[in-house]
Amino acid sequence: QVQLVESGGGLVQAGGSLRLSCAASGGFFSIYAMGWFRQAPGKEREFVAAVTRGAGSTDYADSVKGRFTISRDNTKNTVYLQMHSLKPEDTAVYYCAARLLADSLSRKWNGYNYWGQGTQVTVSS
Repeated sequence: QVQLVESGGGLVQAGGSLRLSCAASGGFFSIYAMGWFRQAPGKEREFVAAVTRGAGSTDYADSVKGRFTISRDNTKNTVYLQMHSLKPEDTAVYYCAARLLADSLSRKWNGYNYWGQGTQVTVSS
């Protein structure tokens, strides 16, 4: 079983940038596809981005396409979410997740097997 720990969240002004990291332990990181989701207060958890185990394929929600980039370093057991041009509507708790079907991508939260505890991102206007 893999454990996931997110970091890098914080408070940033609109137009700013943040990089989230998700460190994995307890399993073979390279066998999982990885995803980022977010959940704002009073809203459902929503898909943000995903990457296959070899980073050959990525997928992004339309709301973040062109502003966010997902990447992974299998030598460091870490997946990243680089966020630019942040907007107040990006404010949420961001979660990383691991998916055993490593060569396919999913936008559904129940397509992932393991989850981190989340990191808060707050974008002020």
